Amino acid sequence: MEWDTRVIHDGQASDPETGAVNVPIYLSSTFRQSFPGAPQSFVYSRTGNPTRAALERILARLEGGAGALAFGSGLAAISALFMSYPSGSRIVAGDDLYHGAQRLLELSRTHGVRVDFVDTTNLANIRRAFEVGPAVDLLYLETPTNPLLKITDLRGAIAIARRARTKVAVDNTFASPVFQRPLELGADIVVHSTTKYIGGHSDVVGGALVVRSPTLLKKLYWFQNSAGGVPSPFDCYLMIRGVRTLGVRVRQHAANAQRVAEYLQGHPKIVRTLYPGLPHHPGHAVARRQMDGYGGMVSAEVAGGRTAAIRVARRLKVFTLGESLGGVESLVNHPSLMTHRAMPPAEQKVKGISGGLLRLSVGIEDAEDLVEDLRQALG
Repeated sequence: MEWDTRVIHDGQASDPETGAVNVPIYLSSTFRQSFPGAPQSFVYSRTGNPTRAALERILARLEGGAGALAFGSGLAAISALFMSYPSGSRIVAGDDLYHGAQRLLELSRTHGVRVDFVDTTNLANIRRAFEVGPAVDLLYLETPTNPLLKITDLRGAIAIARRARTKVAVDNTFASPVFQRPLELGADIVVHSTTKYIGGHSDVVGGALVVRSPTLLKKLYWFQNSAGGVPSPFDCYLMIRGVRTLGVRVRQHAANAQRVAEYLQGHPKIVRTLYPGLPHHPGHAVARRQMDGYGGMVSAEVAGGRTAAIRVARRLKVFTLGESLGGVESLVNHPSLMTHRAMPPAEQKVKGISGGLLRLSVGIEDAEDLVEDLRQALG
């Protein structure tokens, strides 16, 4: 089946008992057992729930994995992944990550895990990290990155890891499985904040790990079940609801983002525009090879620094000032003071997160209304 058919039908058969076309919400914390200790599909909703199982089945099929694990947030999913690497392990990760993931990696260091951050947009840096020091147990990538929208060549990075028999995890939140499917490129694990494009309506928080191997799925399930950071059945229902419009939504996000980026790149009050769909973007050629679209996120640096950027953010009317991304409504975020505020100013400067940087989550409103909103805000 083609993509837009799959997101509506694949793994979403009607309920055999009632014929309901939507997956039922099983609001039960426990399930009747036929005999003490007898094996059965569901015994307790932290361990497994039918609505969550349906969501996990759907996500696995969208990404092409052996299975998926749903969590109560994206950070809960990332926590379970990093918890699975004990003291003495080594993780190599990109140097431009969602700051919550970076904090968890820094926490892993206190537990005896060696963590090295490198610029993964240059494959030579990854190769060098694998050649120097102890063996690498996990290569953790994010592409496009948050908030600078850097692109990593997944095929090249995964090839380096394969030669060292290293597992590869890719945060695919910004691209979504509509535009990028890392497991098809050889990755072992895909990470999602399902709060974003998969949920798509800014009304539910969640996360997921989608895994290539049944053996690895079983290992990560142990951490999911033990830590218990799982979503409620109702949250799972909302995620499934979001999946059914994922394809049409994400394509509209991307079409609008392209229009917004093209407007901003020529504006005299914009120092730089970051969007993989622009030909001048340093990762454009790689993105064109490994992605089916460039996504709905645009970052732009306003001339005049922090004061000017805050002024623009506050003058926007269609774009809402707020954190998160991927909802149908457009959002504007000031990374330095919002999503990345916990990062020390000196580190922000090194990474290129300036006071003038704004991150736009471009929604599915009329593109010309979004451009007009930016025009009046920039003055």
